Amino acid sequence: MNASAQEYSSIVAEEAAHFGKLAAEWWDPKGSSAMLHKLNPPRLRHIRATIDQHWGSDFASMKPLAGKSVVDVGCGAGLLAEPLARMGGAVTAIDAAPENVAIAKLHSEKLGLQIDYRAGGVEALRGERFDLVTSMEVIEHVADPAVFVASLAELLAPDGIMILSTPNRTPLSYLAMIRIGEGLAMVPKGTHDWRKFLTPEELTAHLEASGLRVIDRRGLSFSPAAGFHLSDNLALDYFLTAVHS
Repeated sequence: MNASAQEYSSIVAEEAAHFGKLAAEWWDPKGSSAMLHKLNPPRLRHIRATIDQHWGSDFASMKPLAGKSVVDVGCGAGLLAEPLARMGGAVTAIDAAPENVAIAKLHSEKLGLQIDYRAGGVEALRGERFDLVTSMEVIEHVADPAVFVASLAELLAPDGIMILSTPNRTPLSYLAMIRIGEGLAMVPKGTHDWRKFLTPEELTAHLEASGLRVIDRRGLSFSPAAGFHLSDNLALDYFLTAVHS
């Protein structure tokens, strides 16, 4: 990595402060993070299916990540890190807001889960390697998406898999997340800047520039009947799974 990348900080202070103020409500399914609680079940289904396919794990196993190292970048208060630990992974989780990390530690300790929580940006993990790298709904909040992806790619072990999710920059996401989500206070106002959303093509280009290859694209859609669910429609929100080229 060049000198400018080495000096890079992924953290946008205003973004970290915004999410830090919401820390106390992360684990309240009816609080300011209610949307994330609704996103988590389909998110976990997708991650589990990807794990099983990539490593050939037994679908019936409760510990498909046993013996695997995992990092969740932008972990919030641990909504994803905790299930990954329950799957048997040796989980490291990092977040830009120290308030989130404090809440995450308290919550996991009460449940007896061993998770290595840290406060900081992705660059704080430089030199470490992980079998599974996840970063969910984070890249739209960082200082430089291209350098952020390059930093994530450096964390990925040779046979590892990376799973990213982010909103697509489409009229649908603007309507759903900005006009409706934030306009009706379903999501805290100021959470999203639609102009910073990345299209699948843009994110794929960043991954390929970092020496990775996208092996799967999956949409996250919403309907009144089914709620948030996995689909082939990438217009609202999507997952990209990548491996080393």
